Amino acid sequence: MTSVSPEEPSARITTPERPAMLGPAVRALTATEFNTAMVHLYRGEVGRANTWRMRLDGTTNWAVLTTGATLSFGFSSEKNTHVMILVNSLLIFYFMYIEARRYMFYDLWRTRVRLMETEFFAEMLTPERPDELENWRQLLASDLLHPRFSISLWEALGRRLRRNYIWIFAVLLISWCVKIVIHPHSPASFADLFERMRIGPIPPWAVLLTGVLFNSFLIVLAISSPERTSDETASRQETRRRLTGDRLA
Repeated sequence: MTSVSPEEPSARITTPERPAMLGPAVRALTATEFNTAMVHLYRGEVGRANTWRMRLDGTTNWAVLTTGATLSFGFSSEKNTHVMILVNSLLIFYFMYIEARRYMFYDLWRTRVRLMETEFFAEMLTPERPDELENWRQLLASDLLHPRFSISLWEALGRRLRRNYIWIFAVLLISWCVKIVIHPHSPASFADLFERMRIGPIPPWAVLLTGVLFNSFLIVLAISSPERTSDETASRQETRRRLTGDRLA
């Protein structure tokens, strides 16, 4: 029996290589297949947009119901303090923040829907229209592969504030002033009026300063985030611009 020297390479068992797994061959879509795919994509994006649109109404309803319940409780008895109105203002701002986040998702799906309306369906109605801008299919494909919000959170907060919540905050501010000034009776002097603003150990000047800063912030938010276009009827150029690099400018 012969022994194998450790210096000599041992025999290696070789196995046949496995064939590489190849995917199905990719072929170009026919016109009918492309149109069918685009129609289903359009229906899906419309469904997403409608879902997030209804969620916007939900947070607005929460804010209205909460405000109504708070004011009813605050003015139901002279013993009920005005602090409930101030706390409700913070709660309404939180609702507005939630709604702004939902609005950002809604704007994402709505922009895609508008692009397909202005490019795909409009082109089917007027096929002779020259395409003076870049290929809209590349814009849509890029947004599907790398989705990004078309607006910032600051802009979304400003839009929801101007459209819905500015009226709720105005009602709360007026109600707080009425609660301090005339409910349950008018104060005898300015010192008495100022003392009514006190909240437990918090001095009246701190409460007044906080209210001024809070409402000033809302005014700045409403002014510093102007609307760039009509949301529901964005033009072809505006829709393309939203899907290009200039998204959060």
